[in-house]
Amino acid sequence: MGGRHPDGTPRFDQAVPPGGYLWWYVDALSDDGQYGLTIIAFVGSVFSPYYYWARARNPNTNPENHCAINVALYGPRARRWAMTERGCQSISRDAHHFQVGPSQLRWTGESLDIDLNEIAVPFAQRVRGTIRLFPNQLFNFTTALDQEAQHHWGPIAPSARVEVNLERPTLSWKGHGYLDSNEGEEPISAAFVEWDWSRANMRDGSVTVLYDIREKSGHEQVLALRFKRDGTIDSFDAPPRQSLPKAFWRVARSIRSQPSFPLRVNQTLEDTPFYIRSVLQSGLLGESILSMHETLNVPKLDRLSTRLMLPWRMPRRP
Repeated sequence: MGGRHPDGTPRFDQAVPPGGYLWWYVDALSDDGQYGLTIIAFVGSVFSPYYYWARARNPNTNPENHCAINVALYGPRARRWAMTERGCQSISRDAHHFQVGPSQLRWTGESLDIDLNEIAVPFAQRVRGTIRLFPNQLFNFTTALDQEAQHHWGPIAPSARVEVNLERPTLSWKGHGYLDSNEGEEPISAAFVEWDWSRANMRDGSVTVLYDIREKSGHEQVLALRFKRDGTIDSFDAPPRQSLPKAFWRVARSIRSQPSFPLRVNQTLEDTPFYIRSVLQSGLLGESILSMHETLNVPKLDRLSTRLMLPWRMPRRP
């Protein structure tokens, strides 16, 4: 479970049920604060309009026929966004390796190596090179996100060093990163209305994660967890929910933050009709922190207008 082996290392051959999904998520920020990235490797892409339409025709649709590696680069003269979906004939998976078309993820025994060879949209720019993620500590931890326990999440390496070496665009940097996984037995639209998620590095080297979830049933839960350098995990009381300003697509978003600390959006990295990702300044456990933050609004994702727009951002290739 959780896209990992019992020792916490990534496992890429985990079975995914029809209509379900499994993804591995990486984010990183450069030490100088100039650059960032996110990479999401999907088996059964939850954002795919093609998977959505295929499930409507056949609930037993094979998720391996809807795989993608989404890469987003942020920074001066280096912004790129790519997410090309591919079918069963263009992917391969084993315990330590996941290939989607010309790109792949590999666990080497000490690092997660991501070899990219993608075409960005909308200007057909190449994204080619390697990202290496070196975990500071591995965690074999997953927890349910919904009352029916159909959806699970857990960090694999909440704290990591990252090395970026790209040929296209020409870019090299080092920084701190994060790796987790999500999985579900059913589409996310079956359980969720929205969530706000964030992660932050604390002064003592630990990493805090806030997962603020609203389900279709009306149930709400907040996961407030601290992943420590010695491999232990603590829970804590989440501070109150604070609203964040809306961006261009007017997606409502919030973060759990102590009111006594300034709350500021430093940079909005992604702004879409249903999803927004930002770097925020907030307060948690008595510290002023820098957080990677995301908001997902599932009803907005499920709108017909959104589904019809997505193929322009997410082309499908054999």
